[in-house]
Amino acid sequence: MQEIRFHGRGGQGTVVASILLAKACFRAGYYVQSFPLFGVERRGAPVEAYLRLDTKKILIRSHVYTPDHVIVQDVNLFQSVDITRGLKPEGWILIDAPALPANLEPFSGFRLALVDATHIAVKNGLGTRTHPLINTAMIGAFARLLDVPPIDMIAEAIQKEVTSRPRPYVQAAQDGYANVHLFGLVNRP
Repeated sequence: MQEIRFHGRGGQGTVVASILLAKACFRAGYYVQSFPLFGVERRGAPVEAYLRLDTKKILIRSHVYTPDHVIVQDVNLFQSVDITRGLKPEGWILIDAPALPANLEPFSGFRLALVDATHIAVKNGLGTRTHPLINTAMIGAFARLLDVPPIDMIAEAIQKEVTSRPRPYVQAAQDGYANVHLFGLVNRP
């Protein structure tokens, strides 16, 4: 079983990202669970969402305490949230960022991947420059690093779930898939 934790802020589509990725994985033949954890429900507040996927039925019904991978939709969350809390050694951390952070120490012992989802969202006209909708670019990038689900399953899930203008969201997912940078394991200093 793979367990993924999503970190974002209210209004970024963090919960929708977990749902879309769950639906794409389901279409690809996986059993899935997707659920959010809300604190303060307001725009900009930290939000977590979770996804479990497996090739056999998932019987566990608890929160995800030790995720295999983490998706971070706002790099500034590192200042206020323990993003690596419980993350399994050598798990992937996917971050929306244009370049490697100056301080790599928080990522020591984990595998790091970056995608400039903000740029992709703005380029595809998703949201605004100050509040881009980056969720589909992030799940496209995540599909590339995990090799699950196929990008065409993500496109199908988006087309089915996004009722207004699905094409830019599909394009953002494809751009995220094509433009993710996999840096691999960050060594301890």
